[in-house]
Amino acid sequence: MFFERPESGELAVLVHLHLDSEAEREDPREFEELVLSAGGDPVAYVMGQRTAPHPRTFVGKGKLQEIADQVSLHQAEIVMFNHALAPSQERNLERELNCRVLDRTGLILDIFAQRARTHEGKLQVELAQLRHMSTRLVRGWTHLERQKGGIGLRGPGETQLETDRRLLRARIKSITNRLEKVRRQRDQGRRARRRAELRSVSLVGYTNAGKSTLFNQLTSAEVLAAPQLFATLDPTLRRLDLGQAGTVVLADTVGFISHLPHKLVEAFKATLEETRSADLLLHVIDAANEDRDSNIQQVQHVLSEIGAQDIPQLMVYNKLDLLELAPRIDRDSDGRPSRVWLSATTGAGTELLLQAIEELIGLDMITEHLTIEPDQGRLRSALYQMGAVNAEEFDEQGVARLSVRLPRADWDRLMTQQQ
Repeated sequence: MFFERPESGELAVLVHLHLDSEAEREDPREFEELVLSAGGDPVAYVMGQRTAPHPRTFVGKGKLQEIADQVSLHQAEIVMFNHALAPSQERNLERELNCRVLDRTGLILDIFAQRARTHEGKLQVELAQLRHMSTRLVRGWTHLERQKGGIGLRGPGETQLETDRRLLRARIKSITNRLEKVRRQRDQGRRARRRAELRSVSLVGYTNAGKSTLFNQLTSAEVLAAPQLFATLDPTLRRLDLGQAGTVVLADTVGFISHLPHKLVEAFKATLEETRSADLLLHVIDAANEDRDSNIQQVQHVLSEIGAQDIPQLMVYNKLDLLELAPRIDRDSDGRPSRVWLSATTGAGTELLLQAIEELIGLDMITEHLTIEPDQGRLRSALYQMGAVNAEEFDEQGVARLSVRLPRADWDRLMTQQQ
């Protein structure tokens, strides 16, 4: 399933059609970036326009001949389509072109297969690949006879095909059960964080927007941050100290992309739960990307797909170093932070982001003035451990007067313990 590549990358002919029937068109430049991220070596880009895809080969006869000529000219090993192909179209194209054909979904699945590092990530990718592959199984047995009626006409092809399908179904069921166990374990971790009143903040955004670079800048972690699509697959959690607003858990998650294959959304449900259960989403945007508005819409679409559209968001416009703009916070009509402009690479503006997160997370913060008797040392100690004490004074009798600021939930729990 995971095919070997030479170090130089596979020679690839790319195909993109502008279809009148497509409501939302794919981006040819983004597709080339995907191919490069997969380790491919684009040698030609064939483009064209059609009213609708050809039912048999997706492209027409003339365009098919043009692709074949490019494959022959460059000795290409694979043809990649910036579209979703039907299994029959993929088979027919391979037969006509005499080389491997891969569609956009298969390409993204392959990139995910290369990036997965943890056991869970590998399981999720394999599940998505198996579901994608299950509709394409017949291709592997076209060299065998089909089972037909009559003496001497029964071949092994269909029998082998049924065996493969049965093995595939069993493997899919096994992986699904294991991922369900992982999901339950994640749920337990989230419930434990909720019991400890730990707020969670999740980084979301279009792929290659700079989420991992920002994550490393905020937490001093060493998560892989590379200028390529889908550098991060496996979610990483770190604690982030917000001063008076307390501590939150910051999660770095997989990037989104336009028309993210539904098989991947389904397979990565356990990972995407981190986003759906967050108290605040940091929507990281590549401010220097001319398609940033379209990318924002695609991220919002995926968030609605996973049921995270109602979680409060803070828009983080990244890569200001490429625009030569000064970091700043934009506020809404209520004075709350709505956008933060920064550069994760240089670190400029990250203190503004922390301030904005503290304001948004701390909306449920309360300020109180307490009088603590000498025999209430345990309460005073607890307040100091929580970092809630702003000021303290003692009188001659040893009575402490404290000014404290802390989350309402922590305050309610402390008052309950004192009763």
